[in-house]
Amino acid sequence: MITGGHVIIYSRDAEADRAFFRDVLEYPHVDAGAGWLIFKLPPTEIAVHPTEGPKAQELYLMCDDVDATVRTLAAKGVEFIQPVTDARWGRLTRLRLPGGGELGMYEPRHERATDL
Repeated sequence: MITGGHVIIYSRDAEADRAFFRDVLEYPHVDAGAGWLIFKLPPTEIAVHPTEGPKAQELYLMCDDVDATVRTLAAKGVEFIQPVTDARWGRLTRLRLPGGGELGMYEPRHERATDL
C-alpha cells in the first residue's frame, strides 16, 4: 500500500530554494545524488478543495505561532509578501522562496489530521 507522499516544488532557482529548506527552515535531508536534496517534512495533511477555475495545487507550511515564526524567519532574511491575516480556519501569511516561488504559512484553528 501507499507508505508516504512526495511533494515537488518547481523553481527557477532550485539551488537557492534547496538552500532555503536546508539552511533557513533547517529541514533534515538526504542527498539523492549530485546535490539533489530531498527533505523530510513535518507531519503533513492533505485537503481537497472544489474549484471551477484552472487546476492548481498549493503548499502551506503549518506552525503553532505564526507571529513568532514570521519574526524568526524574517530575522533570517525571509521575505513575507502578505501580512498575517485572520481567517475562520487559521492565521495565515505568504512567503517568497529565493527562486521566486511562494509558499503559504498558517497557524491552524481547525482540528489537525496530523494529531490522529
